Amino acid sequence: MAAVCRVVWFSASLLIALTPSAGAQSAAPSDPQIPSQSTSTLQPEMEIYGFVEGDAIADLRRNNPDWYDTNRPTTLPAFALEFGRDHHFYESPRASRFGVTGTIPTSNSTVKATFEFDMVGTGRAAGLTTIRLRHAWGQWRRIGAGQTFSAFMDSDVYPNRLEMWGPNGMPTSRNPQIFWEPYQRGDSHVRIAVERPGATADGGMFADTVELRNVRVRSPVPDVTGHFRSAGSGGYVQFGGVIQYIAFNNVLADPRFNLNGHVYGWGTSVSSNLQAGRHDLLRLQTVYGHGIQNYINDAPIDVGVKLNVGNPVTPIVAESLPVLTIVAYLEHDWSTNWSTCAGYSSVDVSNSNGQLPSAFRIGRYATANLRWTPPQNVMIGGEFQWAQRRNFSDGWIVDDYRIEFSFKYSFSYKLRS
Repeated sequence: MAAVCRVVWFSASLLIALTPSAGAQSAAPSDPQIPSQSTSTLQPEMEIYGFVEGDAIADLRRNNPDWYDTNRPTTLPAFALEFGRDHHFYESPRASRFGVTGTIPTSNSTVKATFEFDMVGTGRAAGLTTIRLRHAWGQWRRIGAGQTFSAFMDSDVYPNRLEMWGPNGMPTSRNPQIFWEPYQRGDSHVRIAVERPGATADGGMFADTVELRNVRVRSPVPDVTGHFRSAGSGGYVQFGGVIQYIAFNNVLADPRFNLNGHVYGWGTSVSSNLQAGRHDLLRLQTVYGHGIQNYINDAPIDVGVKLNVGNPVTPIVAESLPVLTIVAYLEHDWSTNWSTCAGYSSVDVSNSNGQLPSAFRIGRYATANLRWTPPQNVMIGGEFQWAQRRNFSDGWIVDDYRIEFSFKYSFSYKLRS
């Protein structure tokens, strides 16, 4: 109840702070707009864009070496010396990015498509410098499909930090989907999507039992996501939501046990960009939900094991784990060429009683930087980074401190027929 009250209070505060204006521009618009001009006056266009980035990182502690150039609380050690001794120095080009966007006018509105990738290996390629698909999607009028930002996400909350992964508490998911925008007026809009389902499960202290090893998770229906953004002269406020269905079955049936079942995941989000003065911008977000950790930028498993005491047939059941997140960042322009970004983020998971004492419970993240952009397409900056991991019940707390220097060279070129 306390978490829900926090979300309600946060929502009310943002609505009071904003002065709605249908024609006003948001602080950092990201969603594609349907062109208002006649398509007869437009020409086919292709934009090639991206940047090359080199990061130099002094890590004063230690994290999972597969994620050496990120500062993610979930990748910090769960016990002493899990990843070896402290103090490491890294250099990485993996944040570099390349993309192409094509816009084709037709007799009935405009068709737009985007293809974009970076070099951050994930999944089975974790730790490698290799191509990772970020975006591959298209849109005609109000209907789009492909892989892009989840409709539950607000990409405009991303601060101008140097650390590659970003605040752990913001929803960050580029998901295959079909989306529809039933309403658009200026930068105010509604988006609804059906997205590829996905969830992870933690068997906890029972993970090595034969019965649990034979349990398989399946997702028979897509996740349903959406958001509503109201833009005003001082910024915008966005409300997002997600609901998902997660089923699991014991594929090697044993008459002694019934481990079949399902759980629901759901979540709500409130986010905003607020102009706090001529040279200051606030990026804010809070999320609360159950079993939606797969949508959060750096969070552990969605579903945990819960003891079902007194039931020999179903001794354990699944539980969608509650999660509460916060993101708060301030960006300040000192001059035309100098700027600063500083802020804090957190992820707080309510663990189930069947998880191991070393399971992840709380992650905290903070950064502060100074950036210099001598010409427009060059950025040089330095940043201090902090991350912290707290375990479920064994008392383990570990901090990571990093200093990063980044050099970024951007490019963009438009081709018109």
